[in-house]
Amino acid sequence: MTLAFPNPSRSFDEVRNAVRFFGHDGMFEIRFFVEADVLAKAGTMSRGSKASEAECLSAFDAMRASIHDVAREAYSHGHLNSYTLTFSDFRRAT
Repeated sequence: MTLAFPNPSRSFDEVRNAVRFFGHDGMFEIRFFVEADVLAKAGTMSRGSKASEAECLSAFDAMRASIHDVAREAYSHGHLNSYTLTFSDFRRAT
């Protein structure tokens, strides 16, 4: 099966300082986290101070298509149940 993202919900995980979202491969749910630094380095948020939850979620929404592409790429290299997407994952995707 192919990794899909039928549920558009996402949330901010303060402990991980990341946005959490879910993908689905058939009946399997896969957790993904995008580090807040990724969103800041992409130029969608103000730099300098720690980004707020609202800024992170807004940046995620603006980058959703590319985030899903990077998540699919990461998942294609091994089917784990959780992934943390870092800046280097996005650099490989370009």
